[in-house]
Amino acid sequence: MNGTDLLSIKDFSVFSGIKQSVLRYYDELGLLSPVKRGENNYRYYSPQQIVTVKLINVLNDLNTTLKEIGELEKHRTPESILDLLIRQENKFDAEMRRLQAAYSITHVFRGLIQAGIAADEFRISVVEADALPIILGPVNDFAENHIFYETFMRFGQQAHNARVNMSYPVGGFFDSIESFTAEPSQPSRFFSLDPTGLESKAAGRYLVGYTRGYYGEMGDIGDRLLAYAEEHTLSFNGPLYVIYMLDEISIKDTSQYLAQVSVQVSNKRRRRT
Repeated sequence: MNGTDLLSIKDFSVFSGIKQSVLRYYDELGLLSPVKRGENNYRYYSPQQIVTVKLINVLNDLNTTLKEIGELEKHRTPESILDLLIRQENKFDAEMRRLQAAYSITHVFRGLIQAGIAADEFRISVVEADALPIILGPVNDFAENHIFYETFMRFGQQAHNARVNMSYPVGGFFDSIESFTAEPSQPSRFFSLDPTGLESKAAGRYLVGYTRGYYGEMGDIGDRLLAYAEEHTLSFNGPLYVIYMLDEISIKDTSQYLAQVSVQVSNKRRRRT
């Protein structure tokens, strides 16, 4: 085959890998027209038009509109293509960031829901936990008559102003087991489970229990943790974390939300006699 050979639309379709219906559509747009029309308006293409096919395919892969491709095909220069590539790179950068965030949120919720389904919610246990990145919010101010939801809304507004992605699950941070048992519906701070967070829930041994109920409704989980620690001579070390494994994302009945409550512990030192 040489540059003077002409191909029927059927043969050019095989040669180029483009369906005949698409070739006809390209012809209507003036994007890729046959070099000759024979009897009965049959379309004939030159093998050299594969160059235009490559341009169309490359620009299609870059999500360029057919209108833009048509304009570039007629008047393209290195400068015009460079400008297009820069604009498309910027679009792809933004889309990749969006997809990465969407994947990350999906991954976090998938992990929580799987753990929530598998959890033995009636068991208190000590587990070894890896460090967990979080974004820790400012100290909460539970003014008189301010309920959990109102304070959470203030946190949400502050997070929005700080450009924290509120699509990630949000947990409750308590300064100590004592502050939790005193006011289980009033966390000292809220935190986001955004894995890009610079703070973290430290790795270590945690006393872990579960409770069901709407946000801030902790039932008797505090007493159960204290009783377990007393029975097993454990000391509490540092803050307590409340993370909802099953919430409105996976459960319709708010009374069945499942929260994990965890606080770092160590064995008490025995006194020397």
